[in-house]
Amino acid sequence: MNALKRSLKELANYPSAIGGGIIILFLVFLAVYAIVTIPYSEAIRLWRGGEEIWGDNPRIVPPAWTNFFRRAKQPETIVLDSRDPADLISKTVTEISEGMWDVVMTFDFDYNYDAFPQDLIVFMNAAFVEKGPFVSMFWITPDGREIRLGEVTAKRSETYRFAQDERLLRRLKGVDPQIALFADPDKETPTVLKGKYQLRIDAVIFEENADLEAKFIAYGKVHGLAGTDHRRRDLTIALLWGTPIALSFGLLAALGTSVITMAIAAIGVWFGGVVDELIQRITQINILLPTLPILIMVGTFQSRSIWVILGWIILLNLFGGAIISFRAVFLQIKESPYIEAARSYGASSWRIIFLYLVPRIIPVLIPNLVNGIPAFVFLEASLALLGLGDPVLPTWGKLIDDARSNGALYNAQYFWVMEPAILLMLAGLGFAMMGFALDRVFNPRLREV
Repeated sequence: MNALKRSLKELANYPSAIGGGIIILFLVFLAVYAIVTIPYSEAIRLWRGGEEIWGDNPRIVPPAWTNFFRRAKQPETIVLDSRDPADLISKTVTEISEGMWDVVMTFDFDYNYDAFPQDLIVFMNAAFVEKGPFVSMFWITPDGREIRLGEVTAKRSETYRFAQDERLLRRLKGVDPQIALFADPDKETPTVLKGKYQLRIDAVIFEENADLEAKFIAYGKVHGLAGTDHRRRDLTIALLWGTPIALSFGLLAALGTSVITMAIAAIGVWFGGVVDELIQRITQINILLPTLPILIMVGTFQSRSIWVILGWIILLNLFGGAIISFRAVFLQIKESPYIEAARSYGASSWRIIFLYLVPRIIPVLIPNLVNGIPAFVFLEASLALLGLGDPVLPTWGKLIDDARSNGALYNAQYFWVMEPAILLMLAGLGFAMMGFALDRVFNPRLREV
């Protein structure tokens, strides 16, 4: 215990240890926050979801906080649902004749952004038996202009996309509705007319118990803390859950390979002879095997599960080059007097290996373990970038692969690539800084005199 306290006190003298520790604690905080706030099953459901989950989000937009660095404020998404009391939608039902009722819904909202929305859509849900409601829509601008939009006979589930209504496009003289409906008519160049807008939906229903509900969405050009991807998914999910996946993958891979490799080296040194010779021959053969191509074959022909890949990584690194280093250290420890003393009082071979040999090099193992974590994190990201990432789990590497395959860099969608890349670099930097300091503290050859 005293030795541990001295080591921690000495570790605090290294700025790299403090900086690396802060970064690692930040990543651990993100991992714990993700696990606590978004259960694993929920994260998988969200990440695999489509329009039914993410339909209210815009497609491929940067984070909302980027507005702090823009002169022209980009719009955020506006969602108004007649079924949500919080949206304060005005809805009235009036009987206009026998067997006919008029349902009027008005969606009021303020638009004070400097750019036009990405898209405009109205989702309608009608309840009827035989004849669906006849719906007319009107757009009222802040300066009092009323623009007729379109008419539809609503099905039980109906989607009206402003940009796909050819009659509306003709009335707007070919200008996209998301621009024409928000543009100032007194300006030659398209300029947003700020103020209070209103969408009025006028529906005629033909059955006493029939009804109509509607949801209006003006898709913005920024969204959330991390933006969205090509499937409208909030990238925050992948960034948060990518943290515990990356840390657990790197830690398990580094711990599994280091500890088992060290135990194999100790067994070979202690028993010597055929056992040691066999371990050395297997190590020499294994070092020649190309790890990355083998993992690519596993991902292509067996499974792309991240845990199957993890098992193969540990298996391929059990007889890695570290065995040679561990063997050299164990050969020296084997001749120590306390090992001879343990033999003399009848300690078994396994007791000597695991209670006398292995503990002696744990201080050397710790820096190697910490330094090995980012290597395996980057390996998982590299496999994902090659298209061999786990198709179910949201990971940093999968985000970068999705961005690459959808031309994010060519379309100046840098946020899609930079966010997971920054977290990957932070993980590598944090563990490298901590590993450097641990090496100086625990490795006798590097201690400052």
